[in-house]
Amino acid sequence: MMKHVFLTGVPGVGKTTLVKSVCEAVVSSGVSVSGFYTEEVRERGRRVGFDVVTLTGDRGRLSRLRYRLSINQTLLVLWSSTNTHSLFDPSTESAAGGREYRVGQYVVDLQSFESLALPLFRNMCEGSKKVFVIDEIGKMELFSQAFIRAVRQTLDASSCSILGTIPVPKGKALALVEEVRSRQDVKIFMVTKENRDAIFDEIVSAVQECVK
Repeated sequence: MMKHVFLTGVPGVGKTTLVKSVCEAVVSSGVSVSGFYTEEVRERGRRVGFDVVTLTGDRGRLSRLRYRLSINQTLLVLWSSTNTHSLFDPSTESAAGGREYRVGQYVVDLQSFESLALPLFRNMCEGSKKVFVIDEIGKMELFSQAFIRAVRQTLDASSCSILGTIPVPKGKALALVEEVRSRQDVKIFMVTKENRDAIFDEIVSAVQECVK
């Protein structure tokens, strides 16, 4: 029996946009939806990182370009040095005191991600059956062991169905992504620029079938 729906496709193909549209359609049919999606952060037309955004509009930093963090930290140190009453501690903005989590040129803000995303999992199964959005289960998010445990628990939960996104296989396999792909209760849609509009209704129907 199908229980969860996941979208996959190359970066930039429109998975997050499709997730948002499906959520709107599902909510209009009376189904409760919660969770989060990932959104690009751009400055002067250039991508400088990613934020996690909840379906209620709360936002937190997922990652930033390494050089952007260095510039920001330098400015904050200079600013705090001229403000003796500042409560800012530059060390809290740096991973220098511990492991730095990186994906390519991006540094992952694990604390920010977990503080926003993990409480959503704890609240998801209260009340009637609902759809829980996880956009996405990717390399950045998978630095969090707590996130991995939460996703696994949600996959096995009886009171909610996941509408999620996963990356296409590339390089070293991601264990949790492969677990999702191998589950018998997961329906996976490959999203391309050519089919992303045509498969919308099919995805909505699949999600609605999951929560019956």
